[in-house]
Amino acid sequence: MDFRLDAETEALRARLRRFVGETLLPLESDPSIWGEGENIAEAPLARLREQARAAGFWAPQTPKALGGMGLSRVAMAALYEEAGRCRFGPAVINCAAPDDGNMMLLAKVGTAAQQARWLAPVVSAAVRSGFVMTEPHPGGGSDPSMMTTRAERIPGGWRIRGRKWFITGAVDAKHFILIARTSEDQRKGLTAFLFHADQPGWRIVRRIPIMGPEEHGGHCELEFTGLEVPDAEVLMNVGDGLKVTQIRLGPARLTHCMRWLGMAKRALEECFAYVRERKSFGMTLAAHEGVQWLLGEAAMEIEIGRLLTMRAAWKLDQGDFARKEVSMAKVAVADVLHKAIDTSIQLLGARGYSRDTPLEWMYRYARQARLVDGASEVHKMVLARALIDEGLDFWAWR
Repeated sequence: MDFRLDAETEALRARLRRFVGETLLPLESDPSIWGEGENIAEAPLARLREQARAAGFWAPQTPKALGGMGLSRVAMAALYEEAGRCRFGPAVINCAAPDDGNMMLLAKVGTAAQQARWLAPVVSAAVRSGFVMTEPHPGGGSDPSMMTTRAERIPGGWRIRGRKWFITGAVDAKHFILIARTSEDQRKGLTAFLFHADQPGWRIVRRIPIMGPEEHGGHCELEFTGLEVPDAEVLMNVGDGLKVTQIRLGPARLTHCMRWLGMAKRALEECFAYVRERKSFGMTLAAHEGVQWLLGEAAMEIEIGRLLTMRAAWKLDQGDFARKEVSMAKVAVADVLHKAIDTSIQLLGARGYSRDTPLEWMYRYARQARLVDGASEVHKMVLARALIDEGLDFWAWR
C-alpha cells in the first residue's frame, strides 16, 4: 500500500494548512464569533464558508458532479486532518458530522431524484441534516437488531412511531435519514426513510445536555407519533436499513478519525513554545528526559493512528468495506486524541488546565470519541470475531 499523496493533493493539503493557520485559528480567541453550544455562530460561519468555497475547499467527500471536490478517501484523510486542527475547521469546509456521513451515503445509494431533493441542499449548505438511529433502552444502539421504532404500511407509504435519542444536530437539521423496523426479519427487518423537519408526526422532546461542546443543533431526543413517509422516500429498498447503516457508518467512523488526528496534533502544538522556552532546574522543559518521553510517546501514537487511518482509507478506495481496519483506527485514534490533549495539559501545568488555551474545550470534547459511532468495546468485539474467524490470516499481507 502506498500512502504518498500525489502532487495535486499535496498542494491542496498545503494550501488548506495555510488557510486554517492564517484565517481560522486566529479567530478561535475572538469571543464575538461564538454561539450556542460552544460552537461558531451562524453569521461568521457563513462568511468563512464563502472564503473556503472561493479558495477551493468545499465538500471534499462529495463527487464533483454533485457539487463537491470528489476526493478519494486517502486524499480526504489528508485534508480532514488539516481542517481538524481548528475547532470549527470541518464545519467551514463542509465536512463536519453528521452532514459528512449523510452526504457520502446519499451520493452512493440515493436515486437521482433523492439526490436532487435531499443531498444537493446539504452539499450547498442551504440546510443541515441528521441521522436518526439510536434509541433509549430497550431500543437499538450498537445492536440495531434491538430497534423498536416501527414503520407500518399505509397506502402509498409508511407511518412511523417510536423514540430516538442523542440525534446529533436535530435542532438545526432540516433533512433526516431515519432507520425504523418494518419486519421481524433478522437481516431485512429495518428500512431507511427520508423526511423533512417540517413534516408533521414527530417532535423534539428535548435537547440533551452533554459534557462537552456541541455540534450545531445539539444532541436531541425525538418522538415519532405518526410521521408519514411516501414510498418514494425509502432509501434503497424496503428491508435494506441494516445495509444502509453499514454503508454509512464505516466511512463516517473513519472520517471522525481523520478530524480527530488534526485535533490531536493541534493539542501537542499548544505546548511546543512553552516546553522550548520554560526553564526548570537549570534547563528547558524540552531538555528534560521525562518531558521527551511524554512528547515522544504521544507523537508515536498519533503516527500509529494516522497509519491505521490511511490503511483503512486506502482499502475503502479499493472497494473494500475495511471493517476491521476501520475498527482498529477508531479505537486507536479515540485513545490517542485523549492522550495528546492530556499530555499537553500536563506539560503546560496550570495554564493547560485553564481556559487560556483551547485544551480545556478539547479535553471535554475528546471523551465522546470512545463512544460515538460505536463504543471502543464494540469495535474490539468486531476485531476479536475477525481474529477467531481468520486466525493467522487476520494479519495477512493483502
